[in-house]
Amino acid sequence: MKKVKYLILSLGMVFGLCLTVLPATVGAAIDPLGTVCSGDAAQTALCKNKDSKKNSFSYIVGVIVNTLLFLVAAVSVVMIIIGGIYYTTSNGDASLVKKAKDTIMYSVIGLIVAIMAYAIVNFVITAFK
Repeated sequence: MKKVKYLILSLGMVFGLCLTVLPATVGAAIDPLGTVCSGDAAQTALCKNKDSKKNSFSYIVGVIVNTLLFLVAAVSVVMIIIGGIYYTTSNGDASLVKKAKDTIMYSVIGLIVAIMAYAIVNFVITAFK
């Protein structure tokens, strides 16, 4: 049973890391203003400030918080699934049922705390812009 648990956890972590890395590499090649900001249009206000947003502190903090929230959510979903597996394979054993319920409860609490942290950070970032 422990081998299955570690296999599921490992696959979830690899899957979560792939989902975190792939959008960053795919989105890095897309520049929607690249063709617009050439020639005489490069002197417009939109084209002059197109990269200033990516270097701001609030943008960097937002990217870090979004990435961490995604990782916490992925781990929480994996732990809820593991808790469900524990619950279904407990065969009525009281200690295993309690362990499964605690796993599910703590992963849901962790997800709620992560969402609240995300909301607080976004509120603070938008308040100080």
